[in-house]
Amino acid sequence: MNTTADKTSRPDLLALYRRMLLIRRMEERLGDVVQSGELPGPVHLCIGQEAVAVGVCAHLTDADWIASNHRGHGHFLAKGGTPHAMVAEIFGRDTGICRGKGGSMHVADFGRGILGANGIVGGGIGLAAGAALSAQLDGKGRVSVVFFGDGGANQGVVSEVLNIAAIWKLPLLLVCENNGFSEFSPTSTVTAGEIAARAQPFGVPGVTVDGNDVISVWRAAGEAVTRARNGHGPTLIEARTYRWRGHVETERSFLSEKYREDDEIAEWRGRDPIVRLEMQVLEGGTTQAELDAIRAEIADEVERAYAEAMADPPPPDQSAFQHMLA
Repeated sequence: MNTTADKTSRPDLLALYRRMLLIRRMEERLGDVVQSGELPGPVHLCIGQEAVAVGVCAHLTDADWIASNHRGHGHFLAKGGTPHAMVAEIFGRDTGICRGKGGSMHVADFGRGILGANGIVGGGIGLAAGAALSAQLDGKGRVSVVFFGDGGANQGVVSEVLNIAAIWKLPLLLVCENNGFSEFSPTSTVTAGEIAARAQPFGVPGVTVDGNDVISVWRAAGEAVTRARNGHGPTLIEARTYRWRGHVETERSFLSEKYREDDEIAEWRGRDPIVRLEMQVLEGGTTQAELDAIRAEIADEVERAYAEAMADPPPPDQSAFQHMLA
């Protein structure tokens, strides 16, 4: 596996670009339908954070596992989830990936190794540890990844999982998307120290990366995945990034005061991970016409996914008691 950006092939860079752009356009469209009132429920968007999910999942196959959090659309799509199935799920359609029963915060696809998004803060961390143990026991070289935020990093399960994963050398990546805010609180007001440094007492590598540089994420994830597949245990990656939108897309209707400065948002928009990758691929020989063609393809794919999903039927009444444990 290549571990330096200058050895990354041009097709790989364009694949990263295409996937990041798909996530961005899917979520922008989702934000539009929420603001228009077409979707009454809340959604949590990852606009601005696309490089983390894409840089990590570029190293994974359908056989590998990921667990996500409440801001999970990007993880779902980065791992290969189907756009139409995701939108249909969010709109409660029978064609949704969970037959319309999970909604935005529970998109999952076991066939692609997606254990699911999770409405419980830090809820996916223990699930990913269990998946890592399963992967270790079957001996096929699979790995497990969990994505969580800086707020989730303060859950006790992080220490518990770091401890057992280190002892058992589980093939696990813990990826903290540190976007600067725990819901509406600046991370600095609720989180002490460096999140990546929390791995040190357990003898686990802790790495901090620029989460708005997909190549930096790709490189760090590649080393961690190789380490895990070779039986050398877990890695904690802290990706420093920023969400452009609010904690939840409906917050404009109930927040009486702003909790972020416009200058701060503008500064981070200037570090747009998609624009940064565009500059890299153009410098590498890709033409503007090629990028324009990719943009057009993605726009068509997104509009088709939304049009088809919103025209799909809701689940039939008799399905209410299906897929139940008891």
